[in-house]
Amino acid sequence: MTGVQTCALPIFSMFSIAGTTSTADTNTAATMPKGDIIETAIANGQFTTLAAALTAADLIAPLQGKGPFTVFAPTDAAFAALPKGTLESLLKPANKGTLSTILTYHVVPAKVLAADAVKLTSAASLNGQSFSIVANKRGVTVAGAMITMTDIECSNGVIHVIDSVMMPSTKNVVETAVAAGSFKTLAAALGAADLVETLQGAGPFTVFAPTDAAFAALPKGTVESLLLPENKAKLAGILTFHVAAGRSPASDVVRRSSIATVNGQRVAIEADKRGVRIGGAMISSTDIQCTNGTIHVLDAVMLPSTLNVVQTAVEAGTFKTLAAALGAGGLVRVLEGPGPFTVFAPTDESFAALPKGTVESLLLPENKDLLVAILKNHVVSGRVYSDQLSSGRVASIGGTKLTVKVSEAGVMVGAAKVISADIETTNGVVHAVNAVILPE
Repeated sequence: MTGVQTCALPIFSMFSIAGTTSTADTNTAATMPKGDIIETAIANGQFTTLAAALTAADLIAPLQGKGPFTVFAPTDAAFAALPKGTLESLLKPANKGTLSTILTYHVVPAKVLAADAVKLTSAASLNGQSFSIVANKRGVTVAGAMITMTDIECSNGVIHVIDSVMMPSTKNVVETAVAAGSFKTLAAALGAADLVETLQGAGPFTVFAPTDAAFAALPKGTVESLLLPENKAKLAGILTFHVAAGRSPASDVVRRSSIATVNGQRVAIEADKRGVRIGGAMISSTDIQCTNGTIHVLDAVMLPSTLNVVQTAVEAGTFKTLAAALGAGGLVRVLEGPGPFTVFAPTDESFAALPKGTVESLLLPENKDLLVAILKNHVVSGRVYSDQLSSGRVASIGGTKLTVKVSEAGVMVGAAKVISADIETTNGVVHAVNAVILPE
């Protein structure tokens, strides 16, 4: 996992020599109003091709906007160094979309001066893709292009000059995986689950992609079984557990403790000296850019929960009374439905702490309505994780209001304390509590 690199600021000083002026010149310049990025580039004289390309892509007006922007500007010589015919092809109206994608890859929607850029390892461009920033003794490169001059100040941002044109990815998530050659099983699985078209869509997506070796490490026969038509839903559940909405670069992932997946469940993230793990799988390569997202490579397949709320309670073994009560109250089918639900689940000890005879009485057929009211008082619609809980009142599916109090001591729901949080299920999340929550 890449981290933030630091480098001595003098690296950039050699780029600024060409722009050095006398004190008198500097004082005169300080009194003159700065032009915007377009005006500054045109006045400079070495960005004639860039200006023509921005015009062809209809990007003049946007880059004359408020911003701020940081433009890594290729010189005329940089454009001239492209393969023969490339520039002429890009300037054709039919290729306007491609040209715009390339040009916006050179723009960061923020003002990033040299002193800040040198501390970064990557930056997110206006086209959505990120590009690498590498600083060493020879200088600083962005996506392989050398920065030759920095900090040309403009009224709506700053320009850094580069010696070559940066080329963004032209492949979507699926095309990138197929082209890599090490995700053949993933590609086959996406096809079997009918997810290819989805992941070729606009997105953006963050895909945690298991390699062929990762799939091969699953128990014998697992992959073959998952690829069968009758297991399509299960396969889709596993694959969408590897996809998050939006672009999450490595620098973002490493700061998280979990991330929500398209499958609905969250997956835990752990970072230490050995690297970064997600769902128990090691991230072995990061920030593979695609037109519609980012890929991080995994050394193992992550497996989501396959049990619903009721099944999870039964499987745990500590919610036997709750399971019996759900059965007596006719709520099993409800909580096995799509949901999603958030269940504050009293343990067996919680029910045992009620006055003697209470549980037995509640389980009687004639007390079903009261039992249902109590049980529904423990369920909230939607997936609400512990870090999303805040002090206040929340509605239960029974129509009652639950009082939630969040403090350094933990989370209280009514008089019950959350003792184990964020237990994932296919149709919601369970928080174990140490008391039965009676309607207020």
